[in-house]
Amino acid sequence: MIIGAIENGIVLDHITAGRCMEIYDVLHLGELDCTVAIIKNADSKKMGKKDILKIYDVIDLDLDVLGYIDPGITVNIIQQGRVQERRHLVLPERVENVIRCKNPRCITTVEQELPQVFRLANRARGVYRCIYCEAQAESK
Repeated sequence: MIIGAIENGIVLDHITAGRCMEIYDVLHLGELDCTVAIIKNADSKKMGKKDILKIYDVIDLDLDVLGYIDPGITVNIIQQGRVQERRHLVLPERVENVIRCKNPRCITTVEQELPQVFRLANRARGVYRCIYCEAQAESK
């Protein structure tokens, strides 16, 4: 299989095997007019198996959403055929409108225009809590 090199675009590398379609959907990559290559279960010395997304255009990405979904992702920005910037993602301290609070007594249930904001409560376990009611977010 041959996947062409990118002249200008973004490569999302080191995605946990099987998670690339979730990222594809969350980032609405199907709505883009550019080429998007999905590589699933590629061999990886570091991870065993991994997924890769190649976006053949430079677009704005919400790195907090990516970090929440899969904190091990590497984001490579490609310009003129070379990696211009490489970012290694981690769990973000705060995510907004990514997780919905499941607590029926939370203010966000009544005041639906309020943003759904969660803060990282335990980095080691990846636990997020609602800033309004302290309810723990369900695991991803």
